Amino acid sequence: MSAAASATGIFEPVAARPAPVVSRGVLGWARRNLFAGPGSILATLTIVAALFYYVPGFIEWAVFNAVARPDNAACRALDGNGACWGVIAEKYRLILFGRYPFEEQWRPLAATVLMLAMLVASCTRPLWSRWLVLAWVIVFAAFFMLMRGGAFGLSEVETDRWGGLPLTLLLSTIGIAAAFPLAVLVALGRRSNLPAIRTICIVYVELIRGVPLISVLFMASFMFPLFMPQGVTINVLVRVLVGITLFAAAYLAEVVRGGLQAIPNGQHEAAASLGLSYWQTQRKIILPQALRLVVPSIMNSFISTFKDTSLVTIVSLYELTGSVTLALAGDSNWRSFFIEAYLFIAAIYWIFCFAMSRYSQWVEQHLNVGHRRA
Repeated sequence: MSAAASATGIFEPVAARPAPVVSRGVLGWARRNLFAGPGSILATLTIVAALFYYVPGFIEWAVFNAVARPDNAACRALDGNGACWGVIAEKYRLILFGRYPFEEQWRPLAATVLMLAMLVASCTRPLWSRWLVLAWVIVFAAFFMLMRGGAFGLSEVETDRWGGLPLTLLLSTIGIAAAFPLAVLVALGRRSNLPAIRTICIVYVELIRGVPLISVLFMASFMFPLFMPQGVTINVLVRVLVGITLFAAAYLAEVVRGGLQAIPNGQHEAAASLGLSYWQTQRKIILPQALRLVVPSIMNSFISTFKDTSLVTIVSLYELTGSVTLALAGDSNWRSFFIEAYLFIAAIYWIFCFAMSRYSQWVEQHLNVGHRRA
């Protein structure tokens, strides 16, 4: 009832208000993400039109006209009108395991399964304990034993014959695991009050970030041995791992430093008032908050490191991407079907990167429990 109606005593109904906008369920999600405004509506309609235009043709090429069996004559008869997935059936072992001896390829398969199982276990919260570190030591030892051999009746296989998915997992896992603590130390060093430490960390970060990873790998593989004493050699795989670790740590250090700068000085002052030492303050108060703030950026660096392992082909280590080139370059019968082979490894990369992205979101939700609204 309006104010004028209250004064005259005459009842006047209030106009009906519009119904509340649906904010939950499928309609609510679509309104927020697909039709939030004119620009969003235009982008949604453009994407839908593109999907209707391109997807049917791709499905026809990839599914209905495709050849799945390893029949080279049938694939050539398609004349580009269908996908030849038979190249995957024919070359999958060379793509997944590279130049590893064919009759011994059960060893990289077992090593890969063992590594993947350990990665999944490390991402499972109920299994987080001090024993996990020991388990990783055992897994790495078993991985190298299976891949290298030379004991327990296994024939020895040199590291230059390792390749495919096992090599990609090895490079990315060790690179990430070694780069993270180094990045934290470098980030703390850049904020140190000691000029010598701060200068060393700044020079390291700016020097590594100023060159591409290919240059770092080239230096580690070809230039570094020139500075070694006569007769002293370091395995190329070790040199590549060091290069990847140093490169990833330089970028990751800046991410961590951004998180450290976001912590207000009051946190440092509160820790000092409690009598905590520098390392106690960083370990118990500053770093937990700083790392929580930059979880998406940290995972972005991890994903980038995982994909950057494809560059080790320049030093004749044929990981997953290099194994595709190795598998097709020397076989004129299947060389023309490189698109299907690259789509296959693209799917593998996407699965790993998507899994890392989803795990990052879970970590964010887990760490932000105290900041959620009821």
